[in-house]
Amino acid sequence: MNKISIIGAGMTGSTTAHWLAEREIADIVLVDIVEGMPQGKALDMLESMPVIGKDVSIIGTNDYADTAGSDIVVITSGLPRKPGMSRDDLIKTNADIVKDVTEKTFAVSPDAIFIVLTNPLDAMCQVVFDTTGLPRERVIGQAGILDSARMQAFVAMETGVSVENINCYVLGGHGDTMVPLTRHSNVAGKPLDKMIPEDRLAAIVERTRKGGGEIVGLLKTGSAFYAPSAAIAQMCEAILKDKNLIVPTSVYLQGEYGVKDLFFGVPAQLNRQGVAKVIEYDLNDAEKDEIKSSADHVQANVDKLAELLA
Repeated sequence: MNKISIIGAGMTGSTTAHWLAEREIADIVLVDIVEGMPQGKALDMLESMPVIGKDVSIIGTNDYADTAGSDIVVITSGLPRKPGMSRDDLIKTNADIVKDVTEKTFAVSPDAIFIVLTNPLDAMCQVVFDTTGLPRERVIGQAGILDSARMQAFVAMETGVSVENINCYVLGGHGDTMVPLTRHSNVAGKPLDKMIPEDRLAAIVERTRKGGGEIVGLLKTGSAFYAPSAAIAQMCEAILKDKNLIVPTSVYLQGEYGVKDLFFGVPAQLNRQGVAKVIEYDLNDAEKDEIKSSADHVQANVDKLAELLA
């Protein structure tokens, strides 16, 4: 059986474990520094497996030795946003946390693929990448799947069409400068601008960009966890089943989309090696400008992190 270790047993980490257990694709290790919490959640989840008829091992632990030999390491550790905070506000604190858990997991799972969720996402991917020295295929950020799913949900609400008929693509940094590609998104093949009035489509784009903040504002004591964790589960499944699934993810770019040496959200093909290839869309000048603006923002975050860690 494959093995997935999830670092951070808060709402996102434990919900990720739940989605994955339902898929029955791997044994699961749930890790947290809080004594008893990952153990309790894992035991509760394990006791639900007979109800849904799944044979999966789920353990909770405070010991990184239990993560040894993982095929995938998912990093959700870090502080969540509070109302009024941007993802960027978390940068120094979460970088220290991510670096620590990366060192501990990589030491016992050097062959693992790392999937990062901690915010600010693209900068945290850089931390994992620099800490491990892994090839870019094996460090991936979960961002674009979530942002695209949010956009799909909003389009479904607007049109009354099944989410299964809606394809949306959101590129760029995981933040307020993300780039929803309305020209490439569609409802059953029909472009969004042919289905939705211009003002309503603009509102959907803006709501997509602010989607995480909207949930933070409503919850007041935490951030989104259902949709982010479902997106991680989709990535894990694509990798372990060697599906060659194309989804928007944060990947270390080497010239694609005019971006170099930076983690950035783009469509990528996922299989057993991690990122198999980056898919490049033909963009118009306006889309290219938005991509550049988003990349500049991510670069500023990475530069800020380098200064803070110096």
